[in-house]
Amino acid sequence: MASLNVYSVLVVLFLTCGAVMATKENDQIIKENNCETKMGFPCVLEAFTSIFETGSISNKCCGELFVLGKVCHSALVKRTLENSLFKYVSPATIIAQSI
Repeated sequence: MASLNVYSVLVVLFLTCGAVMATKENDQIIKENNCETKMGFPCVLEAFTSIFETGSISNKCCGELFVLGKVCHSALVKRTLENSLFKYVSPATIIAQSI
């Protein structure tokens, strides 16, 4: 019985550490690539709406998104999904829509 409890604690610890490392990894990518300064706020809102509410994106904002780059875009989407406000959203669906 005691070994089961120890095993359970180790599993929870492993999963928690993995989530923290993923968060740090995305934050590091965003910081190193200066991702948060590459798009204007109106286009950030438009891209966010497009991804999370199945809207469309203008040519102007599509151009800014292109300049942002795939690495920054992916890291920002993943960091957003880590926020507890989006726990009800399917990560697979959002990642598919973000592509």
